[in-house]
Amino acid sequence: MTGRAGPPVALTIAGSDSGAGAGIQADLKAMSALGVLATTAVTAVTAQNTAEVVAVHPVPAELVDAQIAAVLADLPVAATKTGLLVSAATIDVVGRRAAAGQLPSLVVDPVMVASTGRTLLDEEGLEAYRRRLLPHALLVTPNLVEAALLAGTEPGRAADPEAMAELGRRVADLGPAWVLVKGGHLPGVHEGGRHAARRVVDVLVHEGRADVLEADLVVTVNNHGTGCTLSAATAALLASGDDVPTAVTGARRFVHRALAGAAGWHLGRGHGPLDPFGWSHPR
Repeated sequence: MTGRAGPPVALTIAGSDSGAGAGIQADLKAMSALGVLATTAVTAVTAQNTAEVVAVHPVPAELVDAQIAAVLADLPVAATKTGLLVSAATIDVVGRRAAAGQLPSLVVDPVMVASTGRTLLDEEGLEAYRRRLLPHALLVTPNLVEAALLAGTEPGRAADPEAMAELGRRVADLGPAWVLVKGGHLPGVHEGGRHAARRVVDVLVHEGRADVLEADLVVTVNNHGTGCTLSAATAALLASGDDVPTAVTGARRFVHRALAGAAGWHLGRGHGPLDPFGWSHPR
């Protein structure tokens, strides 16, 4: 009797979030909700909640590499995503694996600055992203601040889709096949009142072409882990066989539903988590 091969398998290489809104916890939830087995390599243990990052303790790069090796030696990983990589040494470890073709359908979410404003990566780490990792990525998903840092420009200048597209092209020059510049930090998106933006705009760049992707804004403070969830959902859909544009579209739809589901929650003093499992939607 022949059993099922099992669900698709994805690997997330990221930090742990004790508040469970972002990081590996968000990745596990998003991938699981999309029917994908999420395997993990933990890069850092953080003490954080909805309001602040209290402490970050990096996992030694050698142990990160050992986690990746253990997963790859036993399970058929079909897609990989990275989140918080903490240090140049860890980025080098991941980059070497990617260069060897061991991290299929690699989605890089270049986590550099926490939503609280805390810097999570130094200049050496930024350069390691540029030289060691991005050339081997299928897709990189920076927000506006991260894209500007990678491109070597001043954050805050990309205030419209045309400027975002140009920023995406500059990041694409570093080597990734696709770049999704996320517009969640555009002026007005996170501001209240009647002048707040009513649409969220992302720009997907590939081979010089830029496609503007729009969605209705979900007005909520519960947006902790939005970027992690988007990249994890994209990797899950790639593991399931989608191409990049289809996976990005599906992941954006997934995040929108998760934001809408959690919009009325009151968890914590800061930015609360998303609802990836649809707990708040009628069954």
